[in-house]
Amino acid sequence: MKKLLAALAIVAATAFPAAAQEYYDIDVDLPEYPQMQPVPDSPVYYAPGVDSNYFFYDGLYWDYYGDRWYASPWYNGPWSWVDPVYVPTYVLWVPISYYHKPHHHWSSWRRDRPPRWGDHWGRDWQARHNDIYRGRSGGTARAPLPDYQRGYNRANYPRQATQQNTLHSQHYAYRPQENVGQRYYDQRGIRAAQQQQQAPQRTEAPANPLARPEPTTSSSPVSRGEPRGAEVRRDRR
Repeated sequence: MKKLLAALAIVAATAFPAAAQEYYDIDVDLPEYPQMQPVPDSPVYYAPGVDSNYFFYDGLYWDYYGDRWYASPWYNGPWSWVDPVYVPTYVLWVPISYYHKPHHHWSSWRRDRPPRWGDHWGRDWQARHNDIYRGRSGGTARAPLPDYQRGYNRANYPRQATQQNTLHSQHYAYRPQENVGQRYYDQRGIRAAQQQQQAPQRTEAPANPLARPEPTTSSSPVSRGEPRGAEVRRDRR
């Protein structure tokens, strides 16, 4: 039975890398948008003034709390748990010195190096993570910060995920490069809203009041000899 439950857990984790419909309160409760700085030689940002293991990468904020990773498109949550095998490699490569609350198991490790996640989470985790990210890196370019969120502080911060998604899609055009970020945006409905925002608006040409109407005949229901079904197919695209 234990083996069966473990197998089901692995399948569930594979299918749902980010539990985007379930939100958690963690150790982040910021009064306003935090100052973010880039980690040297990395596409990841960190927050010097935030007393947490708090980062930004590929369109998402990341926080390591209670030996678990959480992500959110907004700086103050709500937060979704992410299975550790799907946490992006660049996030895991951040040196320990940028963690304000490092895990106590890391006390003897070098602070100028990343945590030894393979030692911490075991060989099975390391093998699965390597399989997922082998040959795939999200790119070394830093994603733009969602600076529009500076206009929201503790007094007017949007707490509802639907409201956050709408604002994010309206003001932040970046699309994640990592698979976990893409799936997160999909699960929250952000990517669909972004595509809708960026889709060109179709406008009808103004009618010419001097144009003569084209003659029609009863034997040709669609003008210019066009097949009857062509107009329907265009509407469905």
